[in-house]
Amino acid sequence: MSKFPFDFPLGIQPWPRELRIYRRRMREGYQFAQLENSSDCYRLTAMAGAGKIPALLHDFARVCLGNEAFLILEFYQDEWQQEDGSQPPPTVFYSPYLPTDELLEVIEPYMQRLIHDGFVGFGLANNRLGMELFYSEEKMLTCFTGNQIQVMDLFARHGLPHNPQQLFPADFGHDHLSLQCHGRQLPPFLAGFSRRELDYLVFCNELTEQLDMYPVEESLSFFLSRKEQDLIEQHLRQHDEFAAFAEEDFGALILDWNDFVDECSQIFEGDLWEYQQGLKLRDMLQYVIEAMPGQLRQKLQGILADPDERFRKALVDRRKRLHATRDVRLHGEQFWYQGVVRNQGSSLRRDLIRHGWYKS
Repeated sequence: MSKFPFDFPLGIQPWPRELRIYRRRMREGYQFAQLENSSDCYRLTAMAGAGKIPALLHDFARVCLGNEAFLILEFYQDEWQQEDGSQPPPTVFYSPYLPTDELLEVIEPYMQRLIHDGFVGFGLANNRLGMELFYSEEKMLTCFTGNQIQVMDLFARHGLPHNPQQLFPADFGHDHLSLQCHGRQLPPFLAGFSRRELDYLVFCNELTEQLDMYPVEESLSFFLSRKEQDLIEQHLRQHDEFAAFAEEDFGALILDWNDFVDECSQIFEGDLWEYQQGLKLRDMLQYVIEAMPGQLRQKLQGILADPDERFRKALVDRRKRLHATRDVRLHGEQFWYQGVVRNQGSSLRRDLIRHGWYKS
């Protein structure tokens, strides 16, 4: 690594020609900008030497994440190319919320491999607090936050200055390398691992199993600030039934709706009551959407657009309607009650027959 002017992780190797051109600009620093469709969310993008990442991540967890957080892990599950010759996109996994100290303890034996492998990205987040820090496969840090001053102060303590002209790996030619590419030329903190332990498919799968992580579609990778979550919480508390969900991460409720849609798109194995619980979840999401200010309302509608469209396509018999919940007053059309899903398991079909759904 000494041949590089910057403390690059092993997984990023700049091209020699690019080194000659950009050598003097390869230094630590960060940029920041306001996120689109948000009045109080910011994205901070930073370059930090590989040796600083563990301490920076631990400080971020201690200062910004509170008592619980979840792990984000991104890696390529498929090594082969697609028919058009392109590389399949990486899969993103989330862990459940866990005590922050416990989560860091689980990650620690994997930390250096996660940092240095050029095909892995990982990070920590607490959506309810509006905080996320992610170290991508491009080996740059991205922080989403509603409190940019707090994160800027943390970056400054770790020697990362603000630089509007900051250079990132995407700005110059480079190769991505897995840890298995380096053979015996590994630094001491990685030299003790076997070749199998250095395989990112092996150690990433170990982490997903240990933490019971689940895949998340790229279209559902979104960010809600703490202020936005607080607005949502205040509104949910105004409804007797929905108040029980007020303190939950609203993003997790959106993911629950997406999971319900996924199940309905395949075969819904639950009964009619369980199916109606999924529809009531969509009632709750709509109850929030209709009460939010314009910018946040549009943002939530955009997040739900894909799962909503997939649910519409899963419905049949749309001239008939299931009974909607009467204790929720909504202005928009509750399309989720119009018809029923095509792919019904035996329990749902039996209950629909008993309730007269198939009577002419």
